[in-house]
Amino acid sequence: MPTPDITTLTADLRVLGGQRVWSLMTSLFGDLAQGPGDEIDGPVLSAIMTVLEVKPEAARVALHRLRNDGWVTSVKSGRISRHSLTAKGRCESVAASPRIYAQPHAGPAGWQLVMLETAEGQAAMRDIGFEQVLPRVFIGPAAVTAPSGALALPGGTAPSWLMAQILPGNIAGDYAKLHQSLNILSQNLPDPQGLRPLDVAVLRCLVVHNWRRLVLRHAPLPRGLVAENTALHQCHVIVAEILARFPRPALTSIAQD
Repeated sequence: MPTPDITTLTADLRVLGGQRVWSLMTSLFGDLAQGPGDEIDGPVLSAIMTVLEVKPEAARVALHRLRNDGWVTSVKSGRISRHSLTAKGRCESVAASPRIYAQPHAGPAGWQLVMLETAEGQAAMRDIGFEQVLPRVFIGPAAVTAPSGALALPGGTAPSWLMAQILPGNIAGDYAKLHQSLNILSQNLPDPQGLRPLDVAVLRCLVVHNWRRLVLRHAPLPRGLVAENTALHQCHVIVAEILARFPRPALTSIAQD
């Protein structure tokens, strides 16, 4: 059985934003079994899903979907199934990891404001690291080359109103909710020695999942555009602190739990 407090401590994170089981499982594999050769045994996966309060039927459906999507593969070893990321799943997990596990004060600070001549090409701006703030107006890292024909203005000290308006209201609101939950969680977590490897896996899965579902919805922002009093930055700080305080447990240690 899990420690008495782990399900209570993580209750908010389990329901925040609505959890799709297949997406939750994606976060779990990406955090726990991203390395080549990493496999999660069926009993270990079932134990984690149980503590996450995911019903067995829902877990089976989610796993089936991830296999159909070519993201996870499963092989039988005797009576036990072993699940691992496919090459596609590992590639996508590795690509997302720099965003998910970046340190709060890492990355370039310089930024620029870019205005496109026409609305054509707006969709591609996100792909090169820019976030839209107005029609045809984007903001992003100073080191990225602006599209040909665009007006590019180097940024200095960003005014507070600009930093507050960079992210769409729905994402900013979701960050505020996540910060509230993470803040309460971080204040009530026990010492790392007070959690078993299984509980640490569950804790990390929920923290990574709720952070991932927000941070990957917008372009990476230069440090010079993220005020320290914003929910985005404060979430980032708490996420980094929790993941550092509770390192990723070895799969063998969870199996022996």
